[in-house]
Amino acid sequence: MVDTLIHPQAIIEDGAIIGDNVKIGPWTYVAANVIIGDDCEISSHVVINGPTKIGKGNRIFQFASIGEDCQDLKYAGELTELVIGDNNTFRENCTVHRGTIQDHSLTKIGNNNLFMAYTHVAHDCMIGSNCILANGASIAGHVHVGDHVIIGGMAGVHQFCHIGDHSFVAANSLILKDVPPYVMASGQPAKPFGLNSEGLKRRGFDKNVILQIKRAYKLVYRQGLTVDGAIAKISEMKHNMTELDTFTDFIRHSSRGIIR
Repeated sequence: MVDTLIHPQAIIEDGAIIGDNVKIGPWTYVAANVIIGDDCEISSHVVINGPTKIGKGNRIFQFASIGEDCQDLKYAGELTELVIGDNNTFRENCTVHRGTIQDHSLTKIGNNNLFMAYTHVAHDCMIGSNCILANGASIAGHVHVGDHVIIGGMAGVHQFCHIGDHSFVAANSLILKDVPPYVMASGQPAKPFGLNSEGLKRRGFDKNVILQIKRAYKLVYRQGLTVDGAIAKISEMKHNMTELDTFTDFIRHSSRGIIR
């Protein structure tokens, strides 16, 4: 370990692997089956259990619990894992649980995500990159979240739901069905409230691409068509846009059905 600063009152079990330039504060516990990558900063009073693999440049604030046994009553101590990518931030009292053998024994988080205070990521969740979960947002087991997703404060996501890329979930919303890519969702239960157009502009989407996505959105949500009928109409649109394919493929493969 090079230039690693571990406070003498931190508890690092034998077998834990700590990278270079890692800072670990007092009264933090790191279990034996934990790997922490280079340039991570872990505050005081953090618990990191495992098996857990944490990438580079992550920040974990005080009283967070990372890689703990899940709360699923079927869980019986089986060997499961949490894998975290690079440059994520976990704020105060954030909780992230490992997977279960009923799924792929894995909870996985990508890169550059922000988990604000009191957020919860349950077992077997798959979260992409560049997402934000605002204060108190909670996602239940087996939830899949795409890239560039924002989930507002105190929002709740039902187990097995999927939330598509570049979508936006408003504060205090209750997600009971899948949220397609680019869609803004709000309410209890959540309903669609147009496209996340501002988010798409900020991320550099071409104006024509946004226009075509709006047309596809109207076919799904504004024309009174069935989902299959809307997908057929979108397929008739002459385009060569992977962004539209992302939208329609998500809807086709939705197992819970989409919010409408």
